[in-house]
Amino acid sequence: MRVMVTGGAGFIGSHIVDALALRGDQVSVLDDLSTGRLGNIKHPVNFYRGDIRDPEFVTDAVVKEKPGVIFHQAAQADVQRSIKSPALDAQINITGIINLLESARLSGAAKVVYASSAAVYGIPRRLPVDENHPVSLLSGYGISKYTAEHYLSVYRSLYGLDYTVLRYANVYGPRQDAGGEGGVVAIFLDRILKGEAPVIFGDGEQTRDFIYVKDVVAANLAAAERGGGMVMNVSTGQAATVNRLSALIAQLWGRDVKPEYRPPRPGDIKDSRLDNSLAGRILEWIPGYDLRAGLRETMELWNK
Repeated sequence: MRVMVTGGAGFIGSHIVDALALRGDQVSVLDDLSTGRLGNIKHPVNFYRGDIRDPEFVTDAVVKEKPGVIFHQAAQADVQRSIKSPALDAQINITGIINLLESARLSGAAKVVYASSAAVYGIPRRLPVDENHPVSLLSGYGISKYTAEHYLSVYRSLYGLDYTVLRYANVYGPRQDAGGEGGVVAIFLDRILKGEAPVIFGDGEQTRDFIYVKDVVAANLAAAERGGGMVMNVSTGQAATVNRLSALIAQLWGRDVKPEYRPPRPGDIKDSRLDNSLAGRILEWIPGYDLRAGLRETMELWNK
């Protein structure tokens, strides 16, 4: 199969590229390398370096490659950055999906598998959060991710371009960025390994649903074949406090490091846990890693 991964040099995207290449697909990657790295791509691919905001660049790449399925991972994925720079967030996440969908339409692509986020749910009214939970947007990031879902629906109605939306919980694993506002697991791993205190915003009793990247990859591959026109959560369905996360990483690293606590950040929520039962039924997918197993494997591959 001919497939394309936008953001394929990034954290999640590069793991999707690995899985597609290993099963024998002809893979192309579109990435601007603003956060991704060429070193993350471990297999031969057709690589296009450019900006998802540039319609000519996106169209040229997609029309040339003619992928049957596009895995759209390219995004501005930092909630805090979206609050500080909402226009930039919208340009990447909304204009970017429009450019991609127009290109997919012109090239005759069959389907887009789209990486959305639990951020669209805002503050949960109930736990676990299923796909029918009311949307409550707290940041530009949540707005842009949810808006893109609507564009996918419209393009399916107008042009027959199929899609599956995957709303990710908190993804972690090897190749995740530990710099700046990167994923909390990566930041904690990096700081604790260096003997530095992990920084926790709030009291640390806030909960998150941490899902290992290989489980996210498996859900994406399943969604390429199933779940047309549907929105599904990709999660473990289990919650862990940030305090527990910090302590577990310190234990697995064999470090005696205590966290540093700071005031809560705007846009952060107290608790999050997603119901993954719909993905289980439709995609025939279940996560294979619990938090301890995922962290252990992440550490084994941390600098490789």
